[in-house]
Amino acid sequence: MFTGIIEGLGTITAIHPSGQGSRFSITSDFDLTGTRIGDSIAVNGACLTAVVLQGRRFTVDVSPETLKRSVLGRIKIGEPVNLERALRLSDRLDGHLVAGHVDGIGILRERKTLANAIVITISVPESLSRYMIEKGSVAVDGTSLTINRCDSASFDVSIIPHTAGLTTIGLKKVGDAVNIETDMIGKFVERFVLNRNPENRGADKPGGGIDMAMLAKSGFI
Repeated sequence: MFTGIIEGLGTITAIHPSGQGSRFSITSDFDLTGTRIGDSIAVNGACLTAVVLQGRRFTVDVSPETLKRSVLGRIKIGEPVNLERALRLSDRLDGHLVAGHVDGIGILRERKTLANAIVITISVPESLSRYMIEKGSVAVDGTSLTINRCDSASFDVSIIPHTAGLTTIGLKKVGDAVNIETDMIGKFVERFVLNRNPENRGADKPGGGIDMAMLAKSGFI
């Protein structure tokens, strides 16, 4: 689990095929003291496991699913990446709860300056936008951001100078792809309300689960 508050940047220093997946070597620009082999590190928002540690350099294995679903499948040696180590229970939750499980890819469609902020418009498929609300949270390349505006095809976020200077989002250009993780709460609520998993419906209780009738009967609506 992560917060979407980026610790620092890393640089992709090596990419090696590993079966249908890949093995990345990454050099961090901050001290990794306290990090151990087996720890989780979010790389551009994708939760990966450190399998080798040498000073500020670490190695991760990237599965075929992660390569297909995220921008890591098209990343190149020398590119900067956002890094965040896993949340500790004693830490402050300054961003929002981020699982590190990338839902899909967005494309930066517009970038403009408004006062001291950079307003970025990112296009996304409806399968992602359905979980977005104005003033809700979204992780873009692992960075926790607040949604200013959204519709079925895109959303806007404001980037303050601090965030632009410490993360890769300040370097992004129109046309660049970014990893998107939507707020997990919306996905869980949809799953329960729509009751999509037939295994959770008892054979003697057709239509069981949460629906409008159940909510009304229980006094919620």
